Amino acid sequence: MIVETDGYRFDFKDALEAFVFDETDKRRLNYHGMTMLKAVDMVVELRDRYLFVEIKDYADAAQFEYSPADDEPATADAPVRLKWLKNYLKEKYRDTFLYRYAEDKVDKPVMYLCLLNFDSALSGHLSKILRYELPVGRAGCPRWKRELATACHVVDLKKWNERFPWPAVRLS
Repeated sequence: MIVETDGYRFDFKDALEAFVFDETDKRRLNYHGMTMLKAVDMVVELRDRYLFVEIKDYADAAQFEYSPADDEPATADAPVRLKWLKNYLKEKYRDTFLYRYAEDKVDKPVMYLCLLNFDSALSGHLSKILRYELPVGRAGCPRWKRELATACHVVDLKKWNERFPWPAVRLS
């Protein structure tokens, strides 16, 4: 299944279903209409799991520069922007999970994949933070019987194509 959104084309060749989840056209089947909830860009159903895919392509990705040497963002404003981005990505996942729960569509494990145009140091840092704060696995509470997410990966386009079996290309 080919899905084009936000300037990228994805080939989810083994998908049962793949579609733009944050649809804005009211006439489309996947339009949700709940403006108070956020939504990831795509939802993909595979045989054994769902993928929630978020895409962020910032004109100035340098505004989020990260230095692993001192474990601090590189500029004075970056901590605020980085915190905003982390919270935004987390809310997108959680709200989409709520949508899908209400639709009775969380009957399989869910992986969260974020395709960002950032360097690998920042992507790795965001992955680590999001895995903790979503949380991934059953880390949220010992009484939990189910996971909110089984995995969370924040990658750039090159890493996406190296790591995942679903090729992606930038459209222009």
